[in-house]
Amino acid sequence: MIFCVSFIKRVNSYEVFVLGVKDGLNLISAILPSLMAMILMVNLIRESHLFDLIQIPFVNLPSELVAMCIFRPISGGASLAMMVNIFQLYGPDSLYGLMSSVIQGSTDTTIYVLALYFSSVGIKKIRNAMWIGLFADVVGISTAIFLSMLFF
Repeated sequence: MIFCVSFIKRVNSYEVFVLGVKDGLNLISAILPSLMAMILMVNLIRESHLFDLIQIPFVNLPSELVAMCIFRPISGGASLAMMVNIFQLYGPDSLYGLMSSVIQGSTDTTIYVLALYFSSVGIKKIRNAMWIGLFADVVGISTAIFLSMLFF
């Protein structure tokens, strides 16, 4: 289908494909340093057991789940990596696996969304939107933990 349309419009599909690959490589070279730094920081924090010091009152959660709750508003990739780690440690059908899945599905990467979308349209005052978004994340995380404990 694509080749037919490119033939009818007299577009060199191979040349356009190569240009797309070049753009993709430029994107990877722009994103890779930030991605590697984020992965390094997540691993350093996890291996230093810093999250073992953070405990949520009235709920005994593993440090990996606390880390996921902290990373979720900042980075979807970091929270997904923590969820995979929870799956490897406790299993996807465990209470903590279920909690991490519900948290991943019921919250958003608030700070990332604000930074990306608000800056793309030129909005500079994000204070109220940030606090409302973070409050929604706290409510989503709390509700996910409560409902997971209730139904597991």
